[in-house]
Amino acid sequence: MKPTPPGWPRLSSAVYCENAREAIAWYQRAFGFTVEIVVDAPDGSVMHSELRYGEAIVMVSEGGAAREARFGVTGRSPRLLGGANTQALFLYVDDVDAHCGQARAAGAQVTYALTENDYGAEYWTDRTYGCVDPDGHMWWFSQRLRNPSGG
Repeated sequence: MKPTPPGWPRLSSAVYCENAREAIAWYQRAFGFTVEIVVDAPDGSVMHSELRYGEAIVMVSEGGAAREARFGVTGRSPRLLGGANTQALFLYVDDVDAHCGQARAAGAQVTYALTENDYGAEYWTDRTYGCVDPDGHMWWFSQRLRNPSGG
């Protein structure tokens, strides 16, 4: 038996947003995610959602000052915490330049301009940018330009 359900990666991430419905629509427009599922809470907020980009899955739910603790902790959007981030999300895309343009046009705050990072022949070269979404989550998008010379 496989350790993961069919179609799920071994690692996925979850983010809390003040208004999950707005965030989901923005992630579709800015980053190209598709919506797999949205589960409503009894109060009409988003209790759970799954967004997909290739094999990557990001779960988005409501997190705000009025939200109660779930799973033993209280989730908050970084915007509600003065912009503090304790994680960043990283995703490989096919055309990082076009992706950056799309994200910027949707209002992403690019905090790390498109840069080619060459780590040497024994490692790799990626072209990468970093941005912050409207809720303050840090995202990194990269395109592999060269694989390690030995493999």
